[in-house]
Amino acid sequence: MRIFSILFMFNLFFACAQTSIKFSSDQNLKIADSLYTIGNYTAAINFYAKVGSQNSNLQIARVYNAMGNYDKAIDQYRDVVGKDLGLEIARFELGKLYLKTKQFDEARKIFSYLVSTNKTNPEYRYYQGEAFRELDQIASSLVAYKKAVDLDSTHLRSLFRLGKYYTVKLERGAALKYVNRGLEFYKNDVALVNLKALILYNDDQFENAIPWFEKVLELGEKKEYIYSKLAYCYYKNWEFDKAKAMYRILSAIDDTNPDAYFGLGSVYLRNKQLDSAEINFKTAIEVKDPALDREYNALASLARERNDLKSALEYYRLAYQEDTTSSTGYYQVCTVADQYYEDPKIRLEYYENFLRKFGKEVPYLSKTVLRRIRELKEELHYKRD
Repeated sequence: MRIFSILFMFNLFFACAQTSIKFSSDQNLKIADSLYTIGNYTAAINFYAKVGSQNSNLQIARVYNAMGNYDKAIDQYRDVVGKDLGLEIARFELGKLYLKTKQFDEARKIFSYLVSTNKTNPEYRYYQGEAFRELDQIASSLVAYKKAVDLDSTHLRSLFRLGKYYTVKLERGAALKYVNRGLEFYKNDVALVNLKALILYNDDQFENAIPWFEKVLELGEKKEYIYSKLAYCYYKNWEFDKAKAMYRILSAIDDTNPDAYFGLGSVYLRNKQLDSAEINFKTAIEVKDPALDREYNALASLARERNDLKSALEYYRLAYQEDTTSSTGYYQVCTVADQYYEDPKIRLEYYENFLRKFGKEVPYLSKTVLRRIRELKEELHYKRD
């Protein structure tokens, strides 16, 4: 009976101790979680360390990640993964951390392993695609993104990556395929709306691009290039008042942006408001760093509109000096010189100089130039006779 009593007391003590330990661990875990939530990271780590479980060790890795101590976070994740190969969430978080810290090949290894063990998770495919993309393995990244979309047709980030890739490559059909699919589910996603606008813009569908750029602005995206492209769409669609309004907003955002003044000048020129056009083209020159060939060409065109051939010739010469590789730029010099000078010898000299500079490079212009040279030589021949 005495032995039975001793055994009973021992078991009771052991059970109480176990309960006490469990109670203590649970309490420490709750305290650690609370500290983690409010950002008291060092204290949270101390309480997680008292627990000593695999889950608390994973939490320590997460705390280090939240602190921005990525080296310690990676070491902790590696330790957790090494002790429990089946802990998928830890491996997933480690892969994302590798991406964040630009250890792209390590990330690739992690996500390639994950997709081999779990072929139904589109997130793994997406992040595998991100790792491949950062490693400039573009073909492999596209395969990964497409598999993510196959697994989840609404996977927004994969749809965006595919749409963006084909937009940059100017493959309108493929780009629209993925962007439109995304917009079916996320009609107000600003990134997809912006891509749709850019696809149409790059395809010279300026009228169709207008409502999409307008929607980008409605969704709160106020970047300069959006105002610039929308202004140009209005300009190409003959909506000049709207174009001017956009270019003015652009100049208000950055009064040193030459595109704003050049755009305004172009609108005024189209409206035959030549003085206003000239002011804005010259302002574009004042605020722009070299090269200025575009602005000088615009001023030359404006001078031609006024039949001021002397100024037109001077501006075309200045434009050509900004870009001496431009055959069309020098051709404009030749044609205005042909109109301006009365002496056929001077006019002939310009065209012959064009052939010396660009004859072999631009056969389509050279044919026109050769024809004009023959005409001028005939004119000189008849004068001598």
